[in-house]
Amino acid sequence: MANTYTSNYIHLIFVVKFRQSLIQPAWEEELYKYITGIITNRGNKLFVINGMPDHVHICFDLNPAVSLSDLARDIKTNSTKWINKKNHNNSKFQWQQGFAAFSYSKSQLPRVAGYIKRQKEHHAKATFDMEYRAFLDKYEVNYNVRFILRSPD
Repeated sequence: MANTYTSNYIHLIFVVKFRQSLIQPAWEEELYKYITGIITNRGNKLFVINGMPDHVHICFDLNPAVSLSDLARDIKTNSTKWINKKNHNNSKFQWQQGFAAFSYSKSQLPRVAGYIKRQKEHHAKATFDMEYRAFLDKYEVNYNVRFILRSPD
């Protein structure tokens, strides 16, 4: 795409199905490297990836030729296959449907990256549910509580 210049800094968040704490410390770094490969192989620039046993945060510069929804789907689909192929869990691993994504300016990247790097420290004080709703409220995203972060019925 000659003469196309963009700055699309995205903070992507997605959750393990039913918010189960299935991402284990023994293989989380390997998972993050695998996801990094998916992101960079599609022409995006990764800044930081981190998370907790039940969710992942990723900050990257989105390639203008890539659809955010397609990229999120590819990350989730391929990482699910990878986790299940590696038999990292006793049960079938799945990500919850959907995702959250927020855009930032370049000047905000150090703050966003720091926040993502400090996930474990942050979640010692706040639950994921609190964090997720705070993001949606801060960015004035309309949502129906019935459809976010559903637990098994």
